Amino acid sequence: MLDIRIEKTTTPKELPSKDNPLVFGTIFTDHMFIMNYETGKGWHDARIVPYQPIVLEPSAMVFHYGQEMFEGLKAYRSDDGRVLLFRPDMNAKRAINTNRRLCIPEIPVEDFVDAVKALVKVDEAWIPTNPGTSLYIRPFIIATDPFLGVRPSDTYQFIIILSPVGPYYKEGLNPVKIWIEDDYVRAVKGGIGEAKTGGNYVASMASQVKAHDAGYSQVLWLDGVHRKYIEEVGAMNILFKINGKVVTPKLNGSILPGVTRDSVLHLCREWGYEVEERLIAVDELYDAAKSGALEEVFGSGTAAVISPVGELRFEDQVIQINGGKIGELSQKLYDTITGIQLGRIKDEYGWSVEVK
Repeated sequence: MLDIRIEKTTTPKELPSKDNPLVFGTIFTDHMFIMNYETGKGWHDARIVPYQPIVLEPSAMVFHYGQEMFEGLKAYRSDDGRVLLFRPDMNAKRAINTNRRLCIPEIPVEDFVDAVKALVKVDEAWIPTNPGTSLYIRPFIIATDPFLGVRPSDTYQFIIILSPVGPYYKEGLNPVKIWIEDDYVRAVKGGIGEAKTGGNYVASMASQVKAHDAGYSQVLWLDGVHRKYIEEVGAMNILFKINGKVVTPKLNGSILPGVTRDSVLHLCREWGYEVEERLIAVDELYDAAKSGALEEVFGSGTAAVISPVGELRFEDQVIQINGGKIGELSQKLYDTITGIQLGRIKDEYGWSVEVK
């Protein structure tokens, strides 16, 4: 059990009004978790303190060499008042994989989960209860050595902040429009595409701006070598229902292994769908659309849970999916996963973790 010192704020903020919609990632709670690392000493001084600015040297290595990582998960308030997390151990395990790739010291799964639970417990009054809302949890690690030189840092901070949020996409559960990128590349096998780090996201911004200017919500990336195989959307994994089968790109080293993706594939297999994790060429996708075999397209991720896709654009080709409406499978997956997250559906998989 992680030994956590708690210092509560003496000037609590006003909780968001239930009458005003929450915009994703704009409001933050009263407290934050911090734990330090030092080579030879390990992780130490776990504490919860009032939410405050981070004070670092201008020479801190995170600013110059990008040695940092982050995770994302959510807390929910069930109808009977319990506070529930969804598969936090999966986030902790993925964090370990990211840390290994970026030469950041690992945090044991139980310590990661204990830290999340402790902070959520302190700020549980911030968990919103309006439909489609939740408490977003952002753990991250930054390299803090005041040093200019390319090497792993000897000191780090592990920090967790919380944010009450509404839907990630303004469209909510209505189908979004996705731009398939044909110019820029986000990641290649052997790089850091499978790590959850800011470098992957800043690499996507130029394309994201281009897509937004054209009226699209997100970018769908192709592989960086052949430039023809589907990989993932900037903020979620992508799945297709083709001729009754659920098809998704296989994890190949340049795709983030999503927690929601894993949950979706587990449910689809249990419901009797044939699931294929394989290479999917963009031409195959468009051929399936032309023949009528492409029945549904949807994204999966912590932020949006399930996000149906109503339109795809690649170069000058535009295809509509399912008449621009949410598909039956997409709706069932959303209802099931959010039902488990909110404690409204019996959790038969051990995915829900109660914060006590």
